[in-house]
Amino acid sequence: MGLDYKTVYLLLGSNLGERKELIEEAISKIESRIGSIVSKSALYETAAWGNEDQPPFLNVAIGVETNKTADLVLDLALEIEQELGRIRLVKWGARLIDIDVILYGQEIINDGERLQVPHPRMQDRRFVLEPLAEIAGEVEHPVFKQRISILLSLLKDNLTVYKIL
Repeated sequence: MGLDYKTVYLLLGSNLGERKELIEEAISKIESRIGSIVSKSALYETAAWGNEDQPPFLNVAIGVETNKTADLVLDLALEIEQELGRIRLVKWGARLIDIDVILYGQEIINDGERLQVPHPRMQDRRFVLEPLAEIAGEVEHPVFKQRISILLSLLKDNLTVYKIL
């Protein structure tokens, strides 16, 4: 018997190359390998976070219905990043594509550095919460027991994030 379906929320980002096209190609690969896209935010342009001396990012949040385990979702996301040219050289550095697992249903997963769900810093980052609140504002954060929209309203991060599409 297979796993029950869960909604996994992913955040995609790109600040090198043809950003919009890379994100669209990643979404297509996600849909063919991970599961059905059930929600998708607008594109947001965001200033770089962490390492600010780099071009701005395009970000989008998507909700995916999947029967795959969280570990397999992560493996497939990393495989898609690699296929699209992602090379990990510098933490928080510029990248062609980034796919982060933000939420996996209401599960709390912590197997060290490899996979932490909910994403351990999502509640501190406007570039995550703005697009996520658009598609999952009523979803409750499994650790903080607050809706995503509430976490966004309480956010102190003043990073520039604006909707472009």
